[in-house]
Amino acid sequence: MKVIIADDSKVMRNIIQNAMRPMGTEVIQAGSGHEVLQQLEIHDGKIEAIFMDWNMPGMTGLDCLKILKKNEKYKDIPVLMISTESEDDKMNIAKKAGAKGYLTKPFTNEELIKFINSSI
Repeated sequence: MKVIIADDSKVMRNIIQNAMRPMGTEVIQAGSGHEVLQQLEIHDGKIEAIFMDWNMPGMTGLDCLKILKKNEKYKDIPVLMISTESEDDKMNIAKKAGAKGYLTKPFTNEELIKFINSSI
């Protein structure tokens, strides 16, 4: 499986990547919504899921999600939103915009793996 992890925190991207390593997942890192779009073009048709932080510079994860869901090439890629905020309205907004799931930071490796297995 090849996925994109998008978060403005390199530390958080590495934490998620390390948790996914035992699953044999190939990870592409992105620090912004713009980088997600660039990586999708580079890895055309090979990305199976995107883990995206809500708050990122330049283009928020939510804005990027909305762009992806309007694009025929990318609309079927599962997007899993990750945020430090656990407000129900944010979760509902993300799901309404097309997110497959929503995970609140901080989380354990076990929670992340369970989230992946139930969402992809």
